[in-house]
Amino acid sequence: MLFKTLSAAVYGIDAYLVEVEVDVGSARMNDFNVVGLPDNAVKESRERIKSALRNCGFEFPYGQGVTVNLAPADVKKEGSAFDLPMALGLAGCMGQFFGKPVNKMMFLGELSLDGSVRPVRGALSAALAAKDSGLQALAVPEANAREAAVVDGIDIYAVKSLPQTVDLVNAPESFAPTKVDAKLMLSEAAQYYVDLREVHGQQSAKRALEVACAGGHNILFIGPPGAGKTMLAKRIPTILPPMTLEEAIETTRIHSVAGTLEDARGLVGTRPYRSPHHTISDAGLIGGGAVPRPGEVSLGHNGVLFLDELPEFQRNVLEVMRQPLEDGSVTISRAATSITFPSRFMLAAAMNPCPCGYFGDPTRECHCTPPMIQRYVSKISGPLLDRIDIHIEVPAVKYKELRAPSSSEDSASVRARVIAARNRQSERFAGERKTYANAQMPPRLIRKHCAINADGEKLLENAITCLGLSARAHDRILKVARTIADLDASASIEPKHLSEAIQYRTLDRSYWP
Repeated sequence: MLFKTLSAAVYGIDAYLVEVEVDVGSARMNDFNVVGLPDNAVKESRERIKSALRNCGFEFPYGQGVTVNLAPADVKKEGSAFDLPMALGLAGCMGQFFGKPVNKMMFLGELSLDGSVRPVRGALSAALAAKDSGLQALAVPEANAREAAVVDGIDIYAVKSLPQTVDLVNAPESFAPTKVDAKLMLSEAAQYYVDLREVHGQQSAKRALEVACAGGHNILFIGPPGAGKTMLAKRIPTILPPMTLEEAIETTRIHSVAGTLEDARGLVGTRPYRSPHHTISDAGLIGGGAVPRPGEVSLGHNGVLFLDELPEFQRNVLEVMRQPLEDGSVTISRAATSITFPSRFMLAAAMNPCPCGYFGDPTRECHCTPPMIQRYVSKISGPLLDRIDIHIEVPAVKYKELRAPSSSEDSASVRARVIAARNRQSERFAGERKTYANAQMPPRLIRKHCAINADGEKLLENAITCLGLSARAHDRILKVARTIADLDASASIEPKHLSEAIQYRTLDRSYWP
């Protein structure tokens, strides 16, 4: 006897429909075969399904061969989400559904040996695929219900066990679908537990941080250990504009596929903040694996990727970031196919001025020789520095500033100015593809929107010739100056805006011996 159910397989961050065909009596006695390019997790589901059916009081066709086909058969299937639809197919073959059709409902779930349903990855992507395929309903584990219910136009049913799922098929009218208010979920999830006010001193660094967030610029902090570089970086998401619902759904899909989504939240409402250790591999940073998974650059999509101790990262690891920094996406190629993950993030990095960390510190002696310092700094390649617009020194905090009551602005006040500047950029770049902020301006738009007057021309010329600024700093200075002008609500770039932008090119000046 043949029975069909529907499920979904996730590839990249997208899902596609999978038809689960279960045929009893089609194989040799006592055989249980799963075909359709299943991975080991899918193959092992045979033992879980047998125990779950037996422990829930359902019949298993012992003495009869079972064949399960996962169609389309030419695409790799991975994960444990096929447990539930395969078990339902067997139950259907044994007459548990009384002729009830299940061709308008999709099923996802991993089975425990007692028949309870465990959460799976990619429920949000599966819900989108079910909606696009014209299905009416999706049954998911209870822990995934809020995540999947964000998608409008399809009924999401939360199931706890295999028997409950059978009852859902037989009497769907007795079950209520899970309903959520996506906008309310987003507002509830958009809670930060750190604030910029908690950082004492470092007014120049805070100003640089505001400029970076206002224009979407990448930023590099340079300072001794304990100066507050990591504290500043952790508070970047608190002054970035709030996430839109579209951004939240896209970010949630990535975290759901990667298995990093909190079940209780159901939706990522805060800007992601990722801070990988400097021992990370290139596959861990950009993604990889036999079936590619998102890396840190994709988990930081629509948020912040912070690289502490930047020179300590392996050179090849840093170089693979050049594509995602340039394109806002990363493509991972394998023999069978290529997968593209979104990776539009703001890069924040931190480094010491020298190996010991105290070069230029007025209170501590640096023991590093000039060649040691040059070798340390040269670990960061020129092409990577080309993609970092702002370099800011973060000196050690003085005792009086550390103990004084904080008088700096809170994150909400700074965020208001950042949002106002971003709104001006949205109006400026309306109709432009892939340009949402000043940091993304190509040379064509720089010439169009970054015009300067005669005084500005003279100032910029002196900066490049007298301060030893490199040619690559030219465009970066103009883009940062445009952002500073936006913060001042100025239609044109004034010399004061250029002066401040020039100060943010520490690594292009004669800073080290």
